Parts: sequence; C-alpha cells; structure tokens
Amino acid sequence: MCNDAAKIDGSVLPAFALGRSPMSENESYSYAKAGVDIAAGNALVRAIAPLAKATRRPGADAELGGFGGFFDLKAAGYDDPLLVAANDGVGTKLKLAIDHNRHDGVGIDLVAMCANDLIVQGAEPLFFLDYYATGKLESGVAERVIAGIAEGCRIAGCALIGGETAEMPGMYGPGDYDLAGFCVGAVERQKALTGNRVKVGDVLLGLASSGVHSNGFSLVRRLAADKGWKLDRPAIFDQDILLIDALMAPTKIYVKSLLPLVRAGMINALAHITGGGLLENIPRVLPDGCHAMVDADAWDQPRLMAFLQAQGHIEPGEMARTFNCGIGMVLSVEEDHVAGVTTALEAAGETVHRIGEVQAGEKGCTVRGSVETWSGKADWRATHLG
Repeated sequence: MCNDAAKIDGSVLPAFALGRSPMSENESYSYAKAGVDIAAGNALVRAIAPLAKATRRPGADAELGGFGGFFDLKAAGYDDPLLVAANDGVGTKLKLAIDHNRHDGVGIDLVAMCANDLIVQGAEPLFFLDYYATGKLESGVAERVIAGIAEGCRIAGCALIGGETAEMPGMYGPGDYDLAGFCVGAVERQKALTGNRVKVGDVLLGLASSGVHSNGFSLVRRLAADKGWKLDRPAIFDQDILLIDALMAPTKIYVKSLLPLVRAGMINALAHITGGGLLENIPRVLPDGCHAMVDADAWDQPRLMAFLQAQGHIEPGEMARTFNCGIGMVLSVEEDHVAGVTTALEAAGETVHRIGEVQAGEKGCTVRGSVETWSGKADWRATHLG
C-alpha cells in the first residue's frame, strides 16, 4: 500500500487516484509536495501590498501582514455610530470569468455586492476583507482578481485592510477559484435607513445598472450552453463589444453618488436590486401597509436584457424576479425631494428614472407593463408579497 493515501467510507485510495504521483517509501514530505506553495503565497502578499495601500482612508492605514486589521472610527469622524456589516460573493459569474480569462472585473463585483448592501442601510463602507480560495495559485490570476478588489474599494471609498488567500489542493478543479467578501460600514445613529420612513405617496426612482451585475448567471450560463452562444464574438445587440465582455461588465457601485443624499436626509429608503430582482428586493425596505408599484414602461429595456429575454423566451414576470432589468438601485423619495435628488444624482454621473410610487396595500411589490413592454403579449403584471 502506498504511503500517501486517503480513506473514503473505510476504503483506501492511493495517491494517483487523487491526481498526485505516489511518493517513494523514504522520500521526505513537505507542504509543497502536498500541493501548497508557501513561497507563492508570500509572493502574492508582497505583490498586492501596494494595491491595499492605495485604498487608504481616514481610520485605516491599510497595512497588510498582521493577524487582523485596525480601524479607528474616531479618526473617520463619527460621533455616535452604528456598525453595519455585510458579506457576499460573486456567484457563478466566476465560472465565466475562469472559462474566458476575464478575471479583472470580478473583484469589483465582489466589493459592489457588499458595499451596495451597506449604503442601503445608510452606512458608509469603511473597510473590506476578501477571501480567495483555489486549488493552486496561478501566476497572475490572483493578482488580477485582487487588483479588481482594490479598485472596487477605491470606488466605494473603503480601505482594503486584509484578507485570506487559501491554497487547498483537491478542493477545486484546475484553474478554479472562489471569492467571498466582507465589508463593515458605519452610520450615525440618527441617519440609519431602516425603512420606517417610507410612506404612501413616496416616489420610486431607479438608478441604471451597468449590466447583469452579479445575479442570474446560472440562467445566463444555461442559455449560453443550450443556445451555443459564441461568447468571443461581437454581441448581436452591440457590434462594438464582445458578448462575453457585455455579460462580464462589473457591478456598478453606487456609494459615492448616494451617500451625500442619505446624510442630507433626502432619501427615505434604498433597495439594492440583486437576487430576486425588482419584485423581491424592493419589499425588503417597505413597512407594513406599503406596496411598491413599478411601471416597466418608465424606462427602456436595455438591449442586453432584451437579448437574454428573447433567447430564453422568458416571461416578463420571470425577468422581474431574476434580473435587475436595467435598474440596479431603487430609491424611495418624497415628492418634494425628487427634483433635487435627481439633479444631484445626474451630476454624479447616474442615470435616473422615475419608475413608480409607494401605494397603500399589503407589503410587497408589483411590476406592470403594457403590451409589447418586455415582449408582453398583452398588458401584464407580476406581484410579490413579502
């Protein structure tokens, strides 16, 4: 029996069954021979240290290498803060990144999924930590991913103060990796957004998304496989961009556009449109007795979304609960503030649509459209109660 073996249900598997060559009887073992390259890990830390330093902000010096990262709330200017934490991943969008060598944007996606969840509570993202796990560190890949994370932190205004890179042979297939992100923010107690300020008559404003963002990719990948998409060719809806690049566009980070308006008290609630789409995310920030009515006629369906819908013969209601449909963030705003909020957001580079209103009714959301809107064969509506 070979020395390097694993037991499964009491049986013994030789090393070659695990994808490794058996070692000789008297050969000296090492971590490297088991598949973990400590030197490569140390080199990665040295390579990404300048990226982390570039995300410095008041309260954090972004030095790497310790067992934890410090953040000084007093130095960040807070008097009576509440801490808000969020964690997330990128989902199966990573599979497209791996299969098509598109590693540069997924780090931005990772930060966006966390930082956008913090701003909806009114919180400023302060610091971020990442977890990168792979079977074997591939030269250049981890650096590209983490460079994207650092760029996302810069866009969100938070410091990358640490993380974990795990090399775990046998846990992942060749070239595969996974990501998780953890972000902590703060909001002054009186400025926290909890949904309790939303009321009947509030206007719903939608901020344009940058694409699919990071949800719905299990369906996207299924369509790509079943329909035989040529991802490395120009998209039929936009000949100036490859289809893979249209799909991989990084998630938009809305923090810097929204934070001044939140602090000024001009926004009653925010909903980040992620998994569950418009239908399921907007009710998460509504109080009892409030129902969000969203008019799909109020904005043009992005060509990418129209392509996905047509390729999958997807019903309008399914689109509304699967994809962001061109709206990445929804604001609940008093009518008196709509003009000022819109002007400020457009000045910050956002595209703003007036997409509906809050009405009296059971807590939930209805998305409705006219015939031909989102390929509807007749006037349609979809409702989620929550």
